[in-house]
Amino acid sequence: MELFFLCGLFLFLSVSVVSLFLLYHHTSARGQAGRLPPGRFGWPVIGESWEFMSTGWKGFPEKFIFDRLAKYAPCQVFKTSILLEKTVVMCGAAGNKFLFSNESKLVQAWWPKSVDKIFPSSASTSTESSKKLRKLLPNFLKPEALQRYIPIMDTIAQRHFALGWEGKEKVEVFPLAKNYTFWIACRLFLSIEDPIEVARFAEPFNDLAAGIIGVPIDLPGTPFNKGIKASNIVRKQLKAVIKQRKLDLADDNGKASSTQDILSHMLLTTDEDGQFMSELDIADKILGLLIAGHDTASAACTFVVKFLAELPHVYEGVCKEQMEIAKAKKPGELLNWEDIQKMKYSWNVACEIMRLAPPLQGGFREAITDFMYSGFQVPKGWKLYWSANSTHRNPQCFPEPEKFDPSRFEGTGPAPYTYVPFGGGPRMCPGKEYARLEILVFMHNYVKRFRSEKILPHEKVIVNPLPIPEKGLPVRLYPHPQTVEA
Repeated sequence: MELFFLCGLFLFLSVSVVSLFLLYHHTSARGQAGRLPPGRFGWPVIGESWEFMSTGWKGFPEKFIFDRLAKYAPCQVFKTSILLEKTVVMCGAAGNKFLFSNESKLVQAWWPKSVDKIFPSSASTSTESSKKLRKLLPNFLKPEALQRYIPIMDTIAQRHFALGWEGKEKVEVFPLAKNYTFWIACRLFLSIEDPIEVARFAEPFNDLAAGIIGVPIDLPGTPFNKGIKASNIVRKQLKAVIKQRKLDLADDNGKASSTQDILSHMLLTTDEDGQFMSELDIADKILGLLIAGHDTASAACTFVVKFLAELPHVYEGVCKEQMEIAKAKKPGELLNWEDIQKMKYSWNVACEIMRLAPPLQGGFREAITDFMYSGFQVPKGWKLYWSANSTHRNPQCFPEPEKFDPSRFEGTGPAPYTYVPFGGGPRMCPGKEYARLEILVFMHNYVKRFRSEKILPHEKVIVNPLPIPEKGLPVRLYPHPQTVEA
């Protein structure tokens, strides 16, 4: 009897799965006028999400894209289903240009549903929220403001290397790089610079970042569940900072100023209707900035150390350039804007590093109307994805794409829309110059103190959701015989 029951149950489940699969494909194609791009949606509900994410976990994020490009050649576009959404993946410089140039015309920014849970004040209005945030940033990121940040970044970098690197034979680079970029973000966004307080903020952020881009399954132990819990912890901490800042701004003794950081700016700025942002909205905006302001740059700084350890001739070029800058400084003098402009070779090296290991692997958009692209229809409401690797590792865009060659960025540099670690066109990341300063200040303080050797020569790089060395990049440090003091 038990055997018959189990057989019947198995048959029922099998028929149900097949039925759901057929229903899914039938309804996905039904009612779509025109020809959809080639591709497949994969399994019911989960689609091809597992393969999309697992290729990154295995260290080959570009495989998901290039396997399908090879299958559907010569098309540079295909359909799939990832993160529970029907998605069109647009590849190559033409795809990048189309998406970046049609912002708010044919497409709009889109984030997975997981973002609404992690940033509740932005629920269902993430695009509008993103627009508001971009309007707030220009004053904070204008050239004269950026120039003022350089000595602050240099001061923090010197403290960071003194506390975490100097006097040690071995270090794990990725956690240290995250400490450095997060420290800077806390100082510039919130005027928090005490290392103990910064560390208290930083602790939940690993779980938070992993939960943002992932399948929104809120079960104990899942990355999404951990991300929600982490966001609640950070939000509670931020609300306390916001309440204290309000009191300080209202104090006549000048405990806080209206221009000291972006938090003060948010507290004192009204919208078109004369309304101030709520504390929850400000907390979410700052939370988003803290993630954007340190996660990608920390990945870039980590790969700076990785590639300089692997390529001695490149290290020598960077070290020579940075040592010349350091030797020209007076004792105790901090880096300034003129020094940054002299770091041309160093920035070319950093750009080549971000080509081979882009901190941002790609991004999503949503079709706000039906439109045609490359002879295929994209239905309204479908999601679109662009991939940095579709051009960064494409031999038509970068000859010998696996070769490390900083000279690619000399002169006019790569062709438009082929190099996209910061997006492109109207959707160029507003924090690009901020990240450039942060990375170059890190490179300067690193190479004038050390050269390093990888302890794990064949350490795998995984993407989750940022590219990181699987073991955090442990290195052996070799201090220079006589470190030049900045």
